[in-house]
Amino acid sequence: MEESCGANGFIRNRRFGSYLDAPTMLKTSPITAHNQKTEEEEEEAWLSVLISWVRIVVCFVSMMVTTFVWAIIMLLLLPWPYQRIRQGNIYGHVTGRMLMWILGNPIRIEGAEYSKNRAIYISNHASPIDIFLIMWLTPPGTVGIAKKEIIFYPLFGQLYVLANHLRIDRSNPTAAIESMKAVAGAVVENNLSLILFPEGTRSKDGRLLPFKKGFVHLALQTHLPIVPIVLRGTHRAWRKGSLHVRPTPITVKYLPPISTDDWTAEKVEDYVKLVHGVYLKHLPESQRPTSAALS
Repeated sequence: MEESCGANGFIRNRRFGSYLDAPTMLKTSPITAHNQKTEEEEEEAWLSVLISWVRIVVCFVSMMVTTFVWAIIMLLLLPWPYQRIRQGNIYGHVTGRMLMWILGNPIRIEGAEYSKNRAIYISNHASPIDIFLIMWLTPPGTVGIAKKEIIFYPLFGQLYVLANHLRIDRSNPTAAIESMKAVAGAVVENNLSLILFPEGTRSKDGRLLPFKKGFVHLALQTHLPIVPIVLRGTHRAWRKGSLHVRPTPITVKYLPPISTDDWTAEKVEDYVKLVHGVYLKHLPESQRPTSAALS
């Protein structure tokens, strides 16, 4: 009997001990572990956002410094327009490369051999990062095209004008056509290349937008080949309207030049569709327009 009582007491003590240990067991339960993991993920997310904000602020300050320095150089070179274009390209190469280094995204460049000749370079556009990449990777002797209002952008707009980049008046179709003619004349006269975004604006979700006709009209007037630059991943790295830069890998791919020697004004729409189709073939599914957008 005593042995039986002792055994029963031992069992009761074991059960009581298990009861006392229950809180410890709950602490390591799957639900609690999941909550702990969620808290850690939230902390990591906040840390990632904080680092992103710091990177953006450093980018902004760094760009202001280089812009100020090159603005002084441009003022000293006022009598020499072509030298200002060259200095504008150097500014873009230095500043664009520096900003991409600060952001820290892994970058792969393909087809760089197609970036050596005079051409009309075009690029898809879905992120502020696209601007940095284009500044860095376009060849010397290349000018950009922007709306005439860019001159009102503090410091950067004035540098853009000083660097002899080109502006167009988009207030009405007649003014836009005349501006395009002036741009084409400047490109031919000064033996320049062009860089522009044929979508005309940034895509909100990274998907390719319809192309405007301006780049085709410029090709018809300058007879320069068109070199498509395909940007992949920039829309994930820095989304439009966001202040969170993610360490997403980015690919920059130059495609072979598209000859425009035999292009005619009667087939402008066909050429727009042709070049747009080239992008559709080389962009990932996540950056292609939806079927509804294409219809």
